[in-house]
Amino acid sequence: MGEHVIKLPDVGEGVAEAELVEWLAEIGANVREDEVIASVMTDKATVEIPSPVEGKIIWRGGEIGEVLAVGSPLVRLEVDGAGNVKPGEAAPAEAKPEKKKEEKKAKAKPAEKPAQKTEKPKTNGSANGAANSVAAASTASVASAKSAVPRAEGEKPLASPAVRKRAADAGVDLRRVPGTGPAGRITHEDLDAFFNSDGQTASAPGAGLRRNTSVKDIPVIGLRRKIAEKMEAANNRIVPITYVDEVDVTALEDLRAELNKSRKEGRPKLTILPFLMRAMVKAISEQPHLNAIYDDEAGVIRQHGGVHIGIAAQTPNGLMVPVVRHAEARDLWDCAAEMARLSEAAKDGKASRDELSGSTITITSLGAMGGIVTTPVINHPEVAIVGVNKMQTLPRWNGTEFMPRKVMNLSSSFDHRVIDGWDAAVFVQRLKALLETPAMIFIES
Repeated sequence: MGEHVIKLPDVGEGVAEAELVEWLAEIGANVREDEVIASVMTDKATVEIPSPVEGKIIWRGGEIGEVLAVGSPLVRLEVDGAGNVKPGEAAPAEAKPEKKKEEKKAKAKPAEKPAQKTEKPKTNGSANGAANSVAAASTASVASAKSAVPRAEGEKPLASPAVRKRAADAGVDLRRVPGTGPAGRITHEDLDAFFNSDGQTASAPGAGLRRNTSVKDIPVIGLRRKIAEKMEAANNRIVPITYVDEVDVTALEDLRAELNKSRKEGRPKLTILPFLMRAMVKAISEQPHLNAIYDDEAGVIRQHGGVHIGIAAQTPNGLMVPVVRHAEARDLWDCAAEMARLSEAAKDGKASRDELSGSTITITSLGAMGGIVTTPVINHPEVAIVGVNKMQTLPRWNGTEFMPRKVMNLSSSFDHRVIDGWDAAVFVQRLKALLETPAMIFIES
């Protein structure tokens, strides 16, 4: 038998470390060759690490949430044959012999002392007996709380005003609380015992009003940590301005319904987002400085020719932003197909690192949950994000009468350090014009 060490591989060009987000095999488990043993995350891409050999896991190199350097030991396996560990090399998890001996001595010392005090209980046996009686009474109080029945009709439980107020605040009937004080008086300790024993569940009025003092620590790891870091960077670096305007999408919705009716087999169903993507491409051709990355450390704005639109998507693991690359070279159906493919890959956790990076401008939409107005957080280091709010049918005045119209708001945020308010307004107004007259989206400039 030998030992084989699996090291964290290079999971991406330029990546020096990765966060451990999941163990898929426990210590002591036998794993087969190519079986996935762990998942790590870098940026927003999750990478599965398979075992190159068959063996039994005897050591793991970190806990969930730890950041490991590329090349550091990840797993140690017991394998048939020589393995890749030199004979005599100590396992990383192996404790030093000296430490083990010290722990054994520490455990042995307390065991030697009890024999020296064997005669003392004879001198104060009555005191000990009294203490035991009190402890027994307290235990009995706790045990009886669950099965306590109301006192006789008209019998008033004895308790101080403070105890009565505390019981009233908690919705507790004091007749159900056993008292251990003189003449059965109920003390604060009796109330504590009653609360801790779930005794108040027998009381109908207060059953649903019990205090919950539990605290649960949830470690911020994996994608949630990456999202937090991204939001923190956006908040610390960007000075945002948000511009909101209403868009009448009645004509657009009519067109979308007709196109979906006549779509060819294999084509995805159109949502409003592909139309918005095409409208953004046209608007950006007139304001190319909005399709940019602001490197504030270098003091450089990198204006891109290609329009790479990030689509913020909620997944079971959290918010991800797959990127539709070169939207300027895609028609309506191609935008829809690529967006559907990327969204599915992101939800299944199969999106690659390249598919989750490199956006130059982002769309965020919560669909029917989109609310009336939002304040989208810019996807740093981009300079603009377009937010889609929910669609509603509302009455709108056409000059002679009120008519039902389908309307929604666009809530868009811009990096005010490099985008002026006027330019932001011009951009949103151009999107509004294109979406309200959708035929203009298809007219070549």
